[in-house]
Amino acid sequence: MKSFVSLFLMSILFPAMQAKLYTKCELSEVLKDMDGYGGITLPEWVCIIFHSSGYDTQTIVKNNDSTEYGLFQISNKFWCGSSQNSQSRNFCNISCDKLLNDELTDDKMCAKKILDQKGIDYWLAHKPLCSDNLEQWSCKKL
Repeated sequence: MKSFVSLFLMSILFPAMQAKLYTKCELSEVLKDMDGYGGITLPEWVCIIFHSSGYDTQTIVKNNDSTEYGLFQISNKFWCGSSQNSQSRNFCNISCDKLLNDELTDDKMCAKKILDQKGIDYWLAHKPLCSDNLEQWSCKKL
């Protein structure tokens, strides 16, 4: 009973982080301002995000020396700050935890910064999976 009360109090004091699992069309709508940025089309972004995070804002992938966060799988080694990596360069000047919610303004800002500095090849899925035959990643509204 004591653990139930503690868990209940924790849920009141610390509300669950807002997360979202997007559909292709929802994501296309949210990312429409990124279409053409740095020469990357919206279907390319949708494809990259699908292969990186499965459209899930709470995706966390741990690698040998870093952890990647959110839809764009942004690394705590260089781009965001986290308690797990005190040596992060945090070039996007953002907490990695902020990349796990459903507010994508900061995620998009950081993704654009990464694109400007590292290019689209930062996202390993781009070249083999998201550079050709992109019609399946377009959202065709009826």
